[in-house]
Amino acid sequence: MTFLDYYKILGVSKTATEKEIKSAYRKLARKYHPDLNPDNKEAEKKFKEINEANEVLSNPENRKKYDQYGKDWKHAEEFEKAKQQQASQNKYSRQGFKSEGHSEQDFSDFFESMFGGARYSSRQSSSTKFKGQDFNAELHLNLKDVYESHQQILTVNNNKIRLTIPAGVENGQVIKIKGKGGKGINGGPNGDLFIKFKISNHTQFKRAGNNLYANVDLDLYTSILGGEINIDTFKGKVKLKIKPETQNQTKVKLKGKGFPVYKQEGKFGDLIITFNIKLPTNLNAKEIALFKELQKLR
Repeated sequence: MTFLDYYKILGVSKTATEKEIKSAYRKLARKYHPDLNPDNKEAEKKFKEINEANEVLSNPENRKKYDQYGKDWKHAEEFEKAKQQQASQNKYSRQGFKSEGHSEQDFSDFFESMFGGARYSSRQSSSTKFKGQDFNAELHLNLKDVYESHQQILTVNNNKIRLTIPAGVENGQVIKIKGKGGKGINGGPNGDLFIKFKISNHTQFKRAGNNLYANVDLDLYTSILGGEINIDTFKGKVKLKIKPETQNQTKVKLKGKGFPVYKQEGKFGDLIITFNIKLPTNLNAKEIALFKELQKLR
């Protein structure tokens, strides 16, 4: 007689709750369902085992009997009594198979002897609904592509999907498009499409959340005397006033000049500028003399 470890078949522990058993069963039944695995004998065998395991473990009385006797079932009188009682009842079918003329090969010897055969009717089997398979896809974009919302057409499993990409999407972010996955089984809902964004940055800006960071070179004279310079933002150039005696590595925040906040129209992060003061090189004789004069004054 073949003994099957039903807990192992469903991938659950012996202390699993009814909810955990049901969840594991539905996931595996969908994976190995004949509709998704046509002409696959291994999947068909697995599908039978999964249903057999669920038939036992989802029934509190059967589960108790199974837990109590396990592989020593043939030594218990209770099994023989159960078998005799079941023999007088109507025939039932396994899920996914006709109720007439099924053979003992449809079920394991252990199941037949211990529980007297299957108890799933064909009506119950055909009415079981399964959610379609979820699809996963990656979408590769540049940082500039997600600065503004735009539409893009994706092809997933030969189906074209028009997708609106909101401004502010982050690298590694995953969004779900409901119902755009695999088709449901027996009238069940379609699966979902999960899109993971891979965003490359080829700009001078470093992005951290909604804020942008950039380094700006500043000449010695402007850093000492102050003035105005033009700097690049993600959306064009702006004039920036430089305070006299600006020190190296000084940071300036330009409010609202950063990256758009995801799904918050008109809201932006900040642009943080770090000044790198560049010292003059290749000084001529007159410049050296002037610096010496300044040195004496200091």
